This record gives sequence, C-alpha cells and structure tokens, in this order.
Amino acid sequence: MAPKSKMSREDRAKQFMPFAALKGYEEALREKERIIVPKIELSEDMKEELDRRMHHIKEKTIVIVVFYSGEVYEKKMGMVSKLDTSGRYIKIVNTKIPFDDILDIRVEDSVH
Repeated sequence: MAPKSKMSREDRAKQFMPFAALKGYEEALREKERIIVPKIELSEDMKEELDRRMHHIKEKTIVIVVFYSGEVYEKKMGMVSKLDTSGRYIKIVNTKIPFDDILDIRVEDSVH
C-alpha cells in the first residue's frame, strides 16, 4: 500500500476559507438598507449657530460632524486636519467636507 501524500498547509487552509457564492450580495444588501433623504435647508438662525461653532474650531481639534454626503447624512468623528475658510471646507482626517454640506458640528471635549 502506497503512503498517502500529505496536503500542504496552504491547501489545507484553503478548505476552511469562507466561500462567497453570491459575490456582491452583502454589498447589495447594505446599499438597499440605505435610506435616501433630501438635503435639509438650514434656517438663518441655524446657519449663524453653525458659523459661531466653526469659529471655535482649529486644526488638530477633535470634532463630531454631521454632513450631507450624496443621498444620506453621515456622522464622522475625528481630528481636523485642515480648515480652509477661503475654500469653504473642513477636512476630518482624510474626508473633505464642504461647509454647505454640514448640518451640525461639535467639538469633542472628552474621549470615552
């Protein structure tokens, strides 16, 4: 009787890798779960309050910002890497957010 040839570790590991029979299915489900909302037009009072808050923000400040991104509102927390008043945008880590898309912004004063 001939000895059985051993399967390599890589071949053995491949047996236990997850199998995605429906490629893109998970992504399609997540996309379907998105609720598309219209952009909210801020009142003059809301614009003034937002402007007041923006004046207290500097680079390297940790902020929480709610902003319109295409068809949905997103909430992002992170460090301000750039605040460009002439270009009218704020950059949170690598996300560039136009001032006109910001619904709310707050300085994060405590780390949880």
